[in-house]
Amino acid sequence: MKQILQKLHNHETIGKEGAHQVLTEIASGIYNETEIASFLTAFIMRSITVDELTGFRDALLELCVPVDLSEFNTIDLCGTGGDGKNTFNISTLTSFVVAGAGVKVAKHGNYGVSSISGSSNVLESLGIVFTNEEAKLQSQIREAGICFLHAPLFHPAMKNVAPVRKKLGVKTFFNMLGPMVNPSKPKNQMVGVFNLEIARIYQYLYEQSDKNYSIIHALDGFDEISLTGSYKQIHNDGERIGKPSTFGFEPVLLKDIGGGDTVEEAAEIFMQILNGKGTDSQNHVVLANAATAIQTVHRNKEIIECLELAKDSLLGGKALKAFSTLKDLSN
Repeated sequence: MKQILQKLHNHETIGKEGAHQVLTEIASGIYNETEIASFLTAFIMRSITVDELTGFRDALLELCVPVDLSEFNTIDLCGTGGDGKNTFNISTLTSFVVAGAGVKVAKHGNYGVSSISGSSNVLESLGIVFTNEEAKLQSQIREAGICFLHAPLFHPAMKNVAPVRKKLGVKTFFNMLGPMVNPSKPKNQMVGVFNLEIARIYQYLYEQSDKNYSIIHALDGFDEISLTGSYKQIHNDGERIGKPSTFGFEPVLLKDIGGGDTVEEAAEIFMQILNGKGTDSQNHVVLANAATAIQTVHRNKEIIECLELAKDSLLGGKALKAFSTLKDLSN
């Protein structure tokens, strides 16, 4: 590790093979917390390269507990997190709306590191029991239209990193890896990123794959369509700038899409919206993201058509039914 750190401090890169090797060694437990913290911090101080991120991704996917959901044409909606905006759990809520609209969802998520309430925090507090049993996950996605893949159950290799990330409490390159290491390897992916540099790295990597993808970055720094202003969407067919008016909505204010100060508050907001009692601002943000996710899978549909499917799911109780069914099946 001393040699690796020396290299990083000299602004050298460790390349794809080096990154793969280090992550495999971290997983094997040969480094202590101080060494791991130093390694993560080095990447906070400088940008990660495409090769390094590819090496980290490949190592994590090799070490993960795989799950076969290939009979379903699934999408994962997963942000990198780390945007520091403390919004409510937009991508998780959106996942249930998308599932209610008839698109199968394999949602990958974890406890919050740089946020108060990650997807795992809010779902666990609402009574969802996590599993990595393939048959159970297949049953959930078949009946509820959605399953939740709690990252620690599928990435045991990361048990040495989790406490270090928690203590650091800031975004690291693991935020960037989250959406890339869904153990079910879904064919469709909508990912929100906290800056344009990472958006370009994702674009490069997804262009090398056979995925349908949408990479989202709100130009004022959110890792999702926040409707607080314009956003960039990069997808298989090119890229565009979208606005709240793209969906026929007015811009919203950050204070109107806050996530609360505790997991309990986050869960309360979550259920309020899912029960159809969200504010216009909350509903519109969820619907904009859901419509974009639906269009990512059904590329021939117009965004307004996808928006109508999303509205029917959220306001017609289908998203709530997907949640209730998943909760019942998970217990």
